[in-house]
Amino acid sequence: MSAETAPIRVLVVDDHPLLREGVAAVVQRQADMVLVGEAADGREAVALFREHRPDVTLMDLQMPEMGGVEAVATIRRDFPHARFVVLTTHRGDVQALRAFKAGASGYLLKSMVRKDLVETIRAVHAGHRRIPAEIASAIAEHVACDGLTEREIEVLKQAAGGNANKSIASHLCISEDTVKVHMKNIFAKLGANDRTHAVTIAINRGIIET
Repeated sequence: MSAETAPIRVLVVDDHPLLREGVAAVVQRQADMVLVGEAADGREAVALFREHRPDVTLMDLQMPEMGGVEAVATIRRDFPHARFVVLTTHRGDVQALRAFKAGASGYLLKSMVRKDLVETIRAVHAGHRRIPAEIASAIAEHVACDGLTEREIEVLKQAAGGNANKSIASHLCISEDTVKVHMKNIFAKLGANDRTHAVTIAINRGIIET
């Protein structure tokens, strides 16, 4: 078989066996694709990538041991031309941006796998980028917004855990007044009415994880 007609070699990475099985079944039904391996977490993905050198890797974001963004970045350090399609349940623009900055070429919601997976694999293998319209719109909507600082994200994570300002201040070794300033800035940047609203927005956009 010539290089031009060789099947696209695919590695699937997800910590849910049923999802891996479903994706594997879709891939194996394609005449121009072959499944070369399955991994349950990021560390296993790195090892299998080195062993099989797949053309396209389907990578989940949230996994034990090592998450998808870290795994993509780790692999890309040694294999800069590696191609990835992120599979996720998260619609957040921040999560998508992290994945693309790490080196992903495609971003696909798991609810779209049955309909769009095959063409997304082919497009990414051909050197194109693929991103759902709704995710692209969310990125465009927030592209001019000031992102939260690392400290503001730390404060918001503490707030998401149900901690009051005094408790947050103690945990982060800052004053309660400083926490209040951070919360005010967070509300302004996210367009939030209160801390519950801010936490909800941050989770939906992928700024913090539950």
